[in-house]
Amino acid sequence: MSTLGRIPERRGDGRFVPSFGLMKWLSFTHSAIYLGLLYCWISGSAPGLKTALGWGHGWGWIVMCVLTIAALRGRVIPLWLAACVAVVGAVGPFVGSAGFLVEQRRRRRAGTPV
Repeated sequence: MSTLGRIPERRGDGRFVPSFGLMKWLSFTHSAIYLGLLYCWISGSAPGLKTALGWGHGWGWIVMCVLTIAALRGRVIPLWLAACVAVVGAVGPFVGSAGFLVEQRRRRRAGTPV
C-alpha cells in the first residue's frame, strides 16, 4: 500500500506520527528547495527568489526536525535516518533524501511494508 500523501496517523495518546512516505516526500521537497537556493547563490541571480528559498530552507529544516522527532518516537524511522535528516539536513538535505531511499530499499528487501 502506498503511503504517498498520507496524513499522519492519529495515535491513541493524541500525538501525530508522520508516515514514512510523508517524511520521504517532505525530505525530497526540502532538497529541491535547497537545490534552488544553491543555484540562485552560485548564479548570483534573483535575489528575491534567493531570499524566499533561504527562508523556505530554514523553516523546512525546522519542520523536518520536529517531524523527525515525532517519527523517531513513533518508530517510523530508525535513529541513523533521523540523524541524517535532522543533523546533516541543515547543510545538506540531500543526505536525508538519500537515506530515505536506502531505508526504503532495506525495507523492501526485508519484506516489511514501506
